[in-house]
Amino acid sequence: MKYMISPVQDRGSSLDLGLFAGRSSTRGAIASLLLLLGMLVASLPALALDMKGALTLGGKAIPGAKVTLRRTTGTGSSETIGESSTDADGNFELRNLSSSEEGSIYYITTEGGDREDVALMSVLGATPLSAVVVNELTTVASVFTSAQFIDGVTISGNPVGVRIAAGNAPNLVDPVTGTWGSVLLNPLNSTQNTTLARLNTLGSMIVAFGTTADAAWRAAFLKAAASGTDAIPRDTLEALSGIARAPWANPDGLFGLFDQAYPQPEDGSRREAPHVPYLAYAPEDFAMILSFAGGGIFAPGKLQVDVEGNIWSGVNWMPGSQSGVYHNIGGGTIKLSPNGTALSPPITGFTGMGVDGIGWGTGMGKNRVWVSSFNGSIGVMDLEGRQIGKESDFPMAGKVGDLMGVSVADNGDVWIADATKNQLLHFPGGEIKDGVVVNVKGLKSPFGIAIDAQNRVWVSSSQSNIVTRFPADDPSKAESFEVGVIARGVALDSKGNLWVASNMSPGFPAPTLPAGTPVMKQFQLMTEQMLPIMAKGTISAENPTGVLNMIRPDGSQPAPKGFTGDKGVFIPWGVSIDGNDDVWFGNFWGRGVGLMAGDDTQGHPQGTKIGDVIHVFQSGSIQMITDVVVDQAGNAWAANNWNDIDAVVDNVDPARASTTWGGGTGISVIYGVASPVNVPAIGEARKPK
Repeated sequence: MKYMISPVQDRGSSLDLGLFAGRSSTRGAIASLLLLLGMLVASLPALALDMKGALTLGGKAIPGAKVTLRRTTGTGSSETIGESSTDADGNFELRNLSSSEEGSIYYITTEGGDREDVALMSVLGATPLSAVVVNELTTVASVFTSAQFIDGVTISGNPVGVRIAAGNAPNLVDPVTGTWGSVLLNPLNSTQNTTLARLNTLGSMIVAFGTTADAAWRAAFLKAAASGTDAIPRDTLEALSGIARAPWANPDGLFGLFDQAYPQPEDGSRREAPHVPYLAYAPEDFAMILSFAGGGIFAPGKLQVDVEGNIWSGVNWMPGSQSGVYHNIGGGTIKLSPNGTALSPPITGFTGMGVDGIGWGTGMGKNRVWVSSFNGSIGVMDLEGRQIGKESDFPMAGKVGDLMGVSVADNGDVWIADATKNQLLHFPGGEIKDGVVVNVKGLKSPFGIAIDAQNRVWVSSSQSNIVTRFPADDPSKAESFEVGVIARGVALDSKGNLWVASNMSPGFPAPTLPAGTPVMKQFQLMTEQMLPIMAKGTISAENPTGVLNMIRPDGSQPAPKGFTGDKGVFIPWGVSIDGNDDVWFGNFWGRGVGLMAGDDTQGHPQGTKIGDVIHVFQSGSIQMITDVVVDQAGNAWAANNWNDIDAVVDNVDPARASTTWGGGTGISVIYGVASPVNVPAIGEARKPK
């Protein structure tokens, strides 16, 4: 832990400094005194910290266990800082610990006690806390948030990602008390999803593993925890690591073991599990999912991650407004810290430069955020949310329509899609004053934009089944590629393949929209077309529509009609690529976050093919998703864009209680399920350094 020593002022010190402020001799004496004090502080030995802790399992002490405090910066192996053993009451003490070092993450691992294969963990964060509790719940929270970095007792990986993971563990479980974290306990999570029950169920199984005499059950648990590509775990820490990396692999088997360990009484009364609430039924997966609100979040569109792991998005509407597509009040730009804390102003988010409501228009450069608005305005801000320039700085003011996708090239160029005037805006080098309008043949309500390593611009068109590609310096050489109908989000993998998410499958009748139809009106008409089709059952969860296409750099497609993932794709919008070249997509109508095998199926079970949907994550906290992005820690963040369809498109009864339910609630995160990726997402996807 870092300590700062500062001079203690008496009651008269501030007055005395003020009285003698005009005397140069006095100012010199004060400066000399401060310099001497600084030298004395610098010469002092590093301050030490004593840590007291308790090691428990199911609330009972674990005596005779080895406790190790470790430190990691992410790179290389973890360093042992201190070791201790628990006494008869499960207590331990680590004395004279060295001061914390900048960039370090501290964590505790335990082994031994009654059983050598019961290994527990608690990630403490940037400082070695003075009091801790290590138990089965801290283990679940620590492993799931750091899933992409754990190998046995070692935590290593890209430094930013390791810090992000450590900062999120307390959201699930408080390392000081060993009980549920404040974010997990807030109503947005404790009552709206099953994460609390999943956490408790896994924790209860760790307790069963450490206390049961049934060797067959213990062996079955270790086998069930293997992710499909991993060897059989040797202890509880390795078992949870396997579950965390592939929480979809064997949920039925794991829940069956929970049911064996804590059988449901015939009278339907409470199971004798150590933690409640627990899962009542086998889940689709054991993922740890949380949602975050505040900071002006309401109907977020396109998500971006900055170099520090902060989450950004423009939002369609203002929280609390009776919005939807009628008489909507537009929202601003929001920012969440890497652990989900709101960093933007409440209700409005960051505002300025005339921006009023943001759809797909959020772009992230190396040190700037660009947003484009439904009202044709463009906002530029630094990474603190401070606007750069003013509305009048844009030379094409009044010459543009409703704006959508924003993309930043590696050379700093910024491209923006004009969805109603079928044109693009280009800002060479990201210079506002140099912006120009670019006309490209074939655009029909341009939506998403990506720029590859050859500085070729890829643009999807949301009123057609076409993706357009052209050299940035010569738009006249545009090429067209057929994909699904109503093409939306685009993203490039590490090989330069472009992935495109289309709302509708090939051949689906898209609505005919007059030229220049405002974006909100487009959404309304498209939705109104869909509702009667869904009412007839032509489109449903059993018979969904929508595809993902992959276009290789040479223009060829391995699946020209697109990938549906055995019906796992259901009106997708956003698409992102992780560090393994896996594809993540937001199922808008399917209310889920999808994981699809990309062009490299390494790391997936044998027989996995490109375009296979590995899993679709769903939760009470996940609503109608537009976008999903992956951060440096392998967390998948999802934008809850819409929630209640009637509140979005129905203006018949404005007095109904649900008028503020149109926009989606918050941004959701699925911890540690993706391969970490370099951010911001400029050009092709890359693994972080």
